Amino acid sequence: MDAGNAHGVTALDSSRFGTDPAPLTGPEQAAGPRPMAAGAGRPAVAILGTRGIPAAHGGFETLAERLAQHLAAQGWRVTVYCQHEVTTLRRRFSSTTWRGIELVHVQVAQTGALATLAFDGHCVRHAAQRDAACLVLGYNGAPFLPWLRLRGRKILTNMDGIEWRRPKWNAAVRAYFWVAEWIAAWTSHRLIADHPAIADHLATRRPRSAIATIPYGGDPVEAAPTAPLDALGLAPDRYLLSVARIEPDNSILPIVRAFSRRRRGLRLVVVGCLDAANPYHRAVRAAAGDEVMFPGGLYDPAIVRALRFHARAYLHGHRVGGTNPSLVEALWAGNAVIAHDNVFNAWTTGPGQFAFRDEETLEAAIDLALTRPEYLAPARKAARRRAAEAFRWSDVLARYEAELLALARDVARAEGRSEPDARAVGGTAPAPRSR
Repeated sequence: MDAGNAHGVTALDSSRFGTDPAPLTGPEQAAGPRPMAAGAGRPAVAILGTRGIPAAHGGFETLAERLAQHLAAQGWRVTVYCQHEVTTLRRRFSSTTWRGIELVHVQVAQTGALATLAFDGHCVRHAAQRDAACLVLGYNGAPFLPWLRLRGRKILTNMDGIEWRRPKWNAAVRAYFWVAEWIAAWTSHRLIADHPAIADHLATRRPRSAIATIPYGGDPVEAAPTAPLDALGLAPDRYLLSVARIEPDNSILPIVRAFSRRRRGLRLVVVGCLDAANPYHRAVRAAAGDEVMFPGGLYDPAIVRALRFHARAYLHGHRVGGTNPSLVEALWAGNAVIAHDNVFNAWTTGPGQFAFRDEETLEAAIDLALTRPEYLAPARKAARRRAAEAFRWSDVLARYEAELLALARDVARAEGRSEPDARAVGGTAPAPRSR
């Protein structure tokens, strides 16, 4: 798609924002499960920072589930911490086994943000007693990480997006996230950025030699049933789709207003939870015309896949963050994408998609998607091409395993045990790197 056109709509230009991480080849290529070699040391990993698995909440939980199953199949000992909010605390820690993975269930009597902090603290206390490398997803609980470091645990942290820049937070919360980011950056042995722009930002905190860029993954969606659409009164190719938290950061209000400026002859489906007590949510509802549908939060992956696959185009208004999982999944579904024009979205989508800067350019992009089908076919092909080249789960999991294996070897050396052998566990040998 041309960088500009008579309609005033620009294409997302990923060339402005750096290059992709090098594709995985050679020893880092994803490997299938192999039998354990007799007597071989089994590397161990503890995954912290998510609500737990099986995934039911978001991108980090899905990553934790996919990675845990991959590592368990490769012969790792895997522990995942799972949060349980209770009214009466009966047993702080308990464990079960799911698909060869140890799930440590942690009860917390608090709710909301306090529950998350309490959960993170208890997880760190428990993990500090384990001989395992620690993968921490996000830095919300970063103030607890120094305890892991003092106890000799090796820490690999996915630094998520730049939370303290999000306008939805008040000054106190932003200050907390700013401090937490610094603590996580300097307490962790290695950092993972899920986007080149996040890596650039982290390089202002730590040397680049301590940072690996590993994006999010996805699965191809080649077909999907129409029954989920029928249940919502929708028809294939007769609606635009947004899947996101209903927040100012995600441009939901501008999306609804731009679409509702006039009748369109099809629907806008905005998937996300709405709370009548939230002023922003009330503003979104008030701006919506009768062609806008709010089905609420949808957590059945099959329904969301079907909605993506059959959509005319996917609207993505995120302004802050790294590689967004929902956007990656839209690319794998072959969606034409109308995305806010920023560094994060432009790299993720690659060339060939629609971009908007404000409500006027957004309305123009919507008009193109609804009235000029010749623009959609190239965008859909570009979406699948981009997904295949940058966001394969096999590549993503192989890179995580390579990072974790290096830390597991450090743990073994620190404990005076034999080092785990990547070949013995069917894993991926990490390339030498500076520490």
